[in-house]
Amino acid sequence: MLTRRISHWLSTGAAGLLTATMAVVVAAPDARSAAADDEACRPDGLYRTPGVSVPYCTVYDTAGREKMGADHTRRIIGYFTSWRTGRNGAPAYLVNQIPWQKVTHINYAFAHVDGGNRISVGNPGAADNPATNMTWPGVAGAEMDPALPYTGHFNLLNKYKKQNPGVRTLISVGGWAETGGFIDDSGNRVDSGGFYRMTTTGTNTVNTAGINTFADSVVTFLRTYGFDGVDIDYEYPTSNNKAGNPLDFAQADAKRAGLNASYQVLMRTLREKLDRAAATDGKHYLLTVAAPASGWLLRGMESYQALQYLDYVNAMSYDLHGAWNHFVGPNAALYDNGDDAELAAGGVYGAYSGIGYLNTDWAYHYFRGALPSGRVNIGVPYYTRGWQGVTGGTNGLWGRAALPDQTKCPAGTGSSIGSTTPCGNGAVGIDNLWHDLDTAGNEVPGGANPMWHAKNLQAGVTGDYLTGYGLTPATDPADRISGSYTRNYSAALVAPWLWNAEKKVFLSTEDDQSLAAKADYVTAKGLGGVMIWELAGDYAYDSAKGQYGMGDTLTTLLYDRLKAAPAYGARKAGITMPTRTLDVAVGMGGFALGDNNYPINPELRLTNNTGAPIPAGAQLEFDYPTTTPATLSQQSGWALTTVTTGHTGSNVGGLKGDHNRVRLTVPAAIAPGSYAEVTLNYQLPISGPANFTLAFGGQTYALTGDWARGGEVVTPSPSPSGSVPPGGSTCTAPAWSAATAYSGGATVSHAGRTWNAKWWTQGETPGSATVWADQGACTGSPAPTTSPTPTGSPSPTGGSCAAPAWAAGTAYPGGAVVSHGGHRWTARWWTQQDVPGTNSQGVWTDNGPC
Repeated sequence: MLTRRISHWLSTGAAGLLTATMAVVVAAPDARSAAADDEACRPDGLYRTPGVSVPYCTVYDTAGREKMGADHTRRIIGYFTSWRTGRNGAPAYLVNQIPWQKVTHINYAFAHVDGGNRISVGNPGAADNPATNMTWPGVAGAEMDPALPYTGHFNLLNKYKKQNPGVRTLISVGGWAETGGFIDDSGNRVDSGGFYRMTTTGTNTVNTAGINTFADSVVTFLRTYGFDGVDIDYEYPTSNNKAGNPLDFAQADAKRAGLNASYQVLMRTLREKLDRAAATDGKHYLLTVAAPASGWLLRGMESYQALQYLDYVNAMSYDLHGAWNHFVGPNAALYDNGDDAELAAGGVYGAYSGIGYLNTDWAYHYFRGALPSGRVNIGVPYYTRGWQGVTGGTNGLWGRAALPDQTKCPAGTGSSIGSTTPCGNGAVGIDNLWHDLDTAGNEVPGGANPMWHAKNLQAGVTGDYLTGYGLTPATDPADRISGSYTRNYSAALVAPWLWNAEKKVFLSTEDDQSLAAKADYVTAKGLGGVMIWELAGDYAYDSAKGQYGMGDTLTTLLYDRLKAAPAYGARKAGITMPTRTLDVAVGMGGFALGDNNYPINPELRLTNNTGAPIPAGAQLEFDYPTTTPATLSQQSGWALTTVTTGHTGSNVGGLKGDHNRVRLTVPAAIAPGSYAEVTLNYQLPISGPANFTLAFGGQTYALTGDWARGGEVVTPSPSPSGSVPPGGSTCTAPAWSAATAYSGGATVSHAGRTWNAKWWTQGETPGSATVWADQGACTGSPAPTTSPTPTGSPSPTGGSCAAPAWAAGTAYPGGAVVSHGGHRWTARWWTQQDVPGTNSQGVWTDNGPC
């Protein structure tokens, strides 16, 4: 059964999360530091829930680094799967087999979203529920802790955690098989919609009620079963059609336009509810995700704005090549070598200055754009992927292996989704031990094997476990070893593989040489650590049987390689940032959907919550990651210059620096409570941007939108040259002319209002053509890209509330302006039902009386 692709058989049996006999266990609050001391432990860049004193110091030190023990300066996170119980005849991998002293975190895979939008592992009291109601009599080390009101894996996780208190456990929700549905008690898949339905309505708006229900249930679940946090494995909230599990396409594709917005609300809601629970329980709860690493998937996830809410991200830097297409390549290369056949065929190298995006180094740098290096963990696979019938390439590498009959492509690949890229000819039988089953119960070709089986193939040993996985070597030639499996290694890619020349089979592997190089990379780059999918794929040699089986050889290598590593990187910025900070929110939006999102040209918005104007001519600087060529530009009339370039040219051997930095000149004053937008242009996906500074009046300030540690929020002194005039209606921008051609960013006046061109235009009348962005009534001051409000707020001398009245049922994006209680208010971020002036979240900025 294949790693991330298998449907496990836990299900939702009862409407409620827990049976009545399950006692809710809430940790008694420990003595903890005062709020100021807790803030000293907050990781750099981590979102701060307003009005809540979060006990960060229970998990982090005063540098904002996670405390994991003297011999664990870097994370070693292992996924433990629910389905390897031994009940089906295949080898078991139980909690007692985990190398507890060599890991720092264990992610239990998987829980799911049930039909009531709650987290679930099925009916806790159902017979043989592996999580809560299964035992393993006679297995040494798998004896239950009788003090707990449940058995199963959860009992053993808590039993061993008591013996290893430095290890943290997280419940992982979703996965490939249970992002959009779940398996019920009878073993049938329920197409419930899962994350897609829980987060997003049928009209592609945010399902606030569903998200709140889910987040509340997560808090209860963690308290009940003793978990230290939740890991969201949502595959995938991307705007790209036909992404993720083909069984989810009907649910997901209909909601693509709303998935990014709802994902951000989901993660913010989880963060805030976990923080409130932490304040009550006296312990900080972790919030993490398993995130895609492919540039194609990430292009549809905007700038991954949800990263600010996470303790750390686990990059799924594997599954980068596989039999879903015919391009034969490594599962989890560390670097690009300039020869990736899939990227070359797509013209990627020529289009993006030689940068290839199907490798671990690119994925790390993507997330580095928004996070300190220590809040990024790279994924390593303890499993293989592979093809049969390979032609060309070097011992198969970068060859081709198309399925001979392209009318029979597996679901989600090739002709089954109308793609012109041929589906691959995945390896089968003896070369596909951990295979998936399709909806008809047939083997899905893919070359998926645990590393211990790959070691046996390499040694030419037929293991005694084959029948437990449904193989019948006595009667089926495909289930027998034939030919020789020769190990190959590319130092340029940091990728090993097995090549069977007789069978033309290519199996991409992970072994001690590649893993040692990745561990050294983690150390050198200051990364937080590694994430393993999955622990049961690790190997050890059984001399009595003369074969490899489940073990901890690779995990031990990681532990030995990382135990003396220096502390991980805890600062988001690579430059010295100012300590004086302005209350200015930063947001990215306006992304096109799916394949239309190229070139990538979102709007960067600055919202001024300082109480004083930001003058025209202010200098805005920020970093963006080197995952895109250093050619970022703008199309809104803001002068842009490059400050520093972190990388140029191809990324063979890795991207050289973390960030590129640019400077933009704000062309018009930004009044208090107002915002300014600039449209950016870049080619490959980025997270962030980050590390913003604003300079004017002889001072340089940081911005609160970065959630940096330390610093002092200040109000800038008024600047006469940048003040916004209190009244007047003179249009100072040139009058629009039908005969004039305007480039993107051009500013005109028309019908008493100022307008900004989004792109090149001629003959299209402002107010009737979407190319023109309405910047509001003329104020006597040119404002090429500033908008006091999108709703026509009253001038400062007015006495009535012209902004729309706040409504509890309306969802407001950041920057929205409303009136309430005789005052005008600006939303600092997305909000719904938070009452201006009375809520404790700080979402609404009071702009004064109408």
